[in-house]
Amino acid sequence: MSLTCALALGLCAIGTIIVLIARFHLNALVVLFGVAIALMLSAGHNPVQAVASFQHGAGNALGSIGFLIAFGTMFGKLIAQSGAADTVALSVMKRCGARNLHWAMAAIGMVVGLPIFFDVGFVLLAPLAFIAAQESRRPVLMAILPLVASLSIAHAVMPPHPAIMLAIGIYHASLMKNIVLGLLVMLPTAALCGPVFARFVVRHIGPIATSPMEAEFLTRAAPAIRPPPGRSLLCILLPFLLIGCGQVMASLPGGRGVHMLGQALGETNISLILSLLATVMLLCRPAGMTARQIGQMLHDCLGPTGFVILLVGAGGGFGQAVIDSGVSQALTSAALGAHMSPLLLAFLSAAIVRLATGSATVATGTAANLIAPAISHLHGVSPELLVLATGAGSIAFGPVNDPVFWQLKEYLGLSLAQTFVVWSGTETLISVVVLSFTLLLSGVM
Repeated sequence: MSLTCALALGLCAIGTIIVLIARFHLNALVVLFGVAIALMLSAGHNPVQAVASFQHGAGNALGSIGFLIAFGTMFGKLIAQSGAADTVALSVMKRCGARNLHWAMAAIGMVVGLPIFFDVGFVLLAPLAFIAAQESRRPVLMAILPLVASLSIAHAVMPPHPAIMLAIGIYHASLMKNIVLGLLVMLPTAALCGPVFARFVVRHIGPIATSPMEAEFLTRAAPAIRPPPGRSLLCILLPFLLIGCGQVMASLPGGRGVHMLGQALGETNISLILSLLATVMLLCRPAGMTARQIGQMLHDCLGPTGFVILLVGAGGGFGQAVIDSGVSQALTSAALGAHMSPLLLAFLSAAIVRLATGSATVATGTAANLIAPAISHLHGVSPELLVLATGAGSIAFGPVNDPVFWQLKEYLGLSLAQTFVVWSGTETLISVVVLSFTLLLSGVM
């Protein structure tokens, strides 16, 4: 497929999605399916292949995040209903002050985001952000946006995230150097793109109604006795602790049993189920909740997640259609043909793959594999900076074929235009700021 044809098809598909949803208010699930099928047909595939492509992409997206959303919502409901989220939120507000909510959430996102995938961190911390915003009487975006920004930055530039570790290996970069450089870039970027950008967005984006997902965590009876802060914090952090311990155990030398236990704990869904059971025993039962009440609560909280999960799957299906139609390959080949700075080329290659596939992880791995063979001919280029430039490009745009775009839209109850500002705007700003810091570092290294 020629570059002109690829650009025309890609822009037409994205433009059609925006117009049909924003202008004509059609159901997003139907629109994503219809445009994905139309894109595949336009590229010369038959209807059976078009539907199979969509189902494949939707299945991959739902397989990786569907149960995570369900289990994460159940876990968040227990944390909220038991009073643990209130306890921690009030403790954070007491130490930081309500006026510093956005800085506190940015810091929480950076700490949690280091060992945890973005989608895991977001699903598990969203209830805390909703309740913290309610307790501090601040707009919910002042809590959510800094949290989202920090999680995304950590995913883009910091080991031990798999995509960054893959790029470090492909470029033969130094792990320790990338940790130091990643921290140097992450801290100022998180401040600019989280709390600072959040204040700007809140002033200009307009009012946001309470979404069904937010209401699920906020509409709860106040517990008669709030659990102690230490136990509350332990339960909130338990999934992250289990996953981190599992990753460490799986990487250490030891017997087969230790490795299998590490792999089990490091698997997100298993850690969530274990955390759910621990929360029932440590928080819900001591609060006087019966088994019947807990079971009913877990059943009821899944109602608002159904459309969110389907929409995430549809976003994955559309992304797969972009790949299978040939649009992705044509755009990536065009990036490689450009004559420019190696850092800019790494950034642009990753950004184009991100736009074409919607996946930051795929963008990092693909761009690194495309650029790596040329490193031997590029004298004086730091492989560590190439890792950062690739990571920066991998989160650019926050496109509509990224399932997180639709997940965030439904979690916050945003309009399509508001989602472009909150998610696409934040992702693109982070991408540009990380690239800018990388280019500055290249001048002094």
